[in-house]
Amino acid sequence: MSLTAALDSARASLMASGIQSSVVSRNIAGASTAGYSRKITVLDNLPGAGVYVAAIQRAASGGLFTNVLTATSASAKQSAIYDGLQKIAAATVDDPELDQSPTAQLNKLKQALQQYANAPDNTTLAQAAVSSAKDMATSLNQATQTVQSVREGADADMATSVANINKLLTQFDTVNTAIVKGTIAGDDVTDYLDQRDSIVSKLSQEVGVTMSIRANGDAALYTDSGVVLFDKTARTVSFAAINVYTPGTTGNAVYIDGVPVTGANSVMPLKTGKLAGLAQLRDNATVTYQSQLDEIARGLITAFKESDQSPVPTLADRPGLFTYPGAPTMPASATVLVGLAGTITVAASVDPSATPAGNPNLLRDGAISGLPAYNYNTTGMAGFSTRLHQLVSNMDAAQPFDTTTQGKPNGSVIDFASSSTSWIENQRKTADDNVQYQNTLLDRSNSALSNVNGVNMDDEMSLMLQVERTYSASSKLISTVDDMLKSLLAAVGTS
Repeated sequence: MSLTAALDSARASLMASGIQSSVVSRNIAGASTAGYSRKITVLDNLPGAGVYVAAIQRAASGGLFTNVLTATSASAKQSAIYDGLQKIAAATVDDPELDQSPTAQLNKLKQALQQYANAPDNTTLAQAAVSSAKDMATSLNQATQTVQSVREGADADMATSVANINKLLTQFDTVNTAIVKGTIAGDDVTDYLDQRDSIVSKLSQEVGVTMSIRANGDAALYTDSGVVLFDKTARTVSFAAINVYTPGTTGNAVYIDGVPVTGANSVMPLKTGKLAGLAQLRDNATVTYQSQLDEIARGLITAFKESDQSPVPTLADRPGLFTYPGAPTMPASATVLVGLAGTITVAASVDPSATPAGNPNLLRDGAISGLPAYNYNTTGMAGFSTRLHQLVSNMDAAQPFDTTTQGKPNGSVIDFASSSTSWIENQRKTADDNVQYQNTLLDRSNSALSNVNGVNMDDEMSLMLQVERTYSASSKLISTVDDMLKSLLAAVGTS
């Protein structure tokens, strides 16, 4: 081939391949959980320069990323509340057919009393009524234990959450410092940016958080209530856990840099995040339900109280079948006695399994407290049923209940127990609905972020084909140049 022909062939190959200085922007998947990808600007086939990367940028959408953080925090809060309420509902309400709820136990007790009233001389029925009363008291005791166990678990999880937050803030400090230094030095800090966003994503699961970007890539973190989490340095998040909870225990607050962000004294309380959900579960829902259980117990003691049967009554009412550590004084009407549901018991004087064995017929006759003035069956008749029918009527009689418990303010103890069951089930159902909604919102937010920041496979395939064509054209060019050089050397050799 002549030199002229070789040059013409090389020129034709260049024109056919369209190779010239070109700019190719490509998205490649990032390694972070934040959903960011890289946009790499490539200058290829520059004369004498080959291919090199001119710039690296993160394909990012700050608005969508913020939406994901918000949805993550809201979902974590609702999940924490639902999980706790589900445990309580499963243990204290569960399937109505299993008769585990306080309402079911009350109805069983009422039925046992009615049967005993129909045959007041039947000792077996007397024992059955006492046994049903013991089951009623035990159910309230166990419900109290369940509620306090959930509070203990929430408190322990709050301590774990606080530890995670402090750990993540320490990591954030390290990465944020690297970003600032790298930005000032003009280095590529995209990997650090991905790491920082990943840390913030994890942090949003624990607490509602917003991030503010400042000069040189520096970032500040704030809770969703406005409390500073990070500004140049990480703020200390502190919490003192309580290992054992009783109905009267008040959980400690979480502090950020000395500012309370949970509890009644918080002026800037957390709104979302797992920590906020756990605090709400520990301090609000469980406390309200415990108050309802305590009012059920008080209503029982009131319904089964004994009154002075003297011709001229002078003695105060006393607890009868159901008693508590404060006896012989009756608990105040329509007022929550904190922890009563955990301490209510059946009087030992009527319990045949007690030591010494009690007399179940005292349920029929009265004087359970041991004082003759409270004896209803003054004639000692075995067929005396007046007191038993009175007890059944008392269970259906209206009485006032503490309005702060959010149960039925006036009605029978059975009515109040039913309203309590409805309340806890409604709280659980509402929390479940909120979890489903927030999870759906989170999924859609993640999808939207992925669509903006993620890798488009169609575009990548197109770019891959472009690279293949460029490679093929480059090979042809090299081959043509080789032929041109051979022709040139041959021409020189023959001259």
